Amino acid sequence: MALGRFCLVVALAFSALGASVSPGFSAKDSTLTTSGLPVPRYVSLKSDHVNVRAGPTKDNDVAWVYTRSGLPVEITAEFENWRRVRDSEGAEGWVYHSLLSGRRTAVITMKAKDELAPLYDRADPSSAVSARLQAGVVAQVKKCTAGWCRVIGIGFDGWIEQQRLWGVYADEKVD
Repeated sequence: MALGRFCLVVALAFSALGASVSPGFSAKDSTLTTSGLPVPRYVSLKSDHVNVRAGPTKDNDVAWVYTRSGLPVEITAEFENWRRVRDSEGAEGWVYHSLLSGRRTAVITMKAKDELAPLYDRADPSSAVSARLQAGVVAQVKKCTAGWCRVIGIGFDGWIEQQRLWGVYADEKVD
């Protein structure tokens, strides 16, 4: 009886925190939260000074500070007005919701750091290469369809294979 009550309390606690347990993250398998938006989901940093805290209150210590506006992060949980985020390097912490933007951005990823990602004129590998982007470049995501995304940034605009981006789920459609 006591064990049953303990399990119920633990389940209610996780429910109240907006936590969900799943083997992998997929936008289509997500659950709705207090914001009414799915978790997990990608967003970007609104400011070039974003405090990341150890927990979802201002009483928690600042673990680190992001200093790059537009950096993509993945929201993995919500608690009231706080969002637990994960960045492209796997670091996690809590950010106040007003410091996040729904604007979609992504980081270029490559197997080798010195490898360059081709950016094409069209969503077709036989089209002309308009640029080559380094790993770590942040781009605004304009559209994703059929495994390709149109991205733009300072000095570039073109199509890249979706698998080369951190900030967009596999096979996710972005309009």
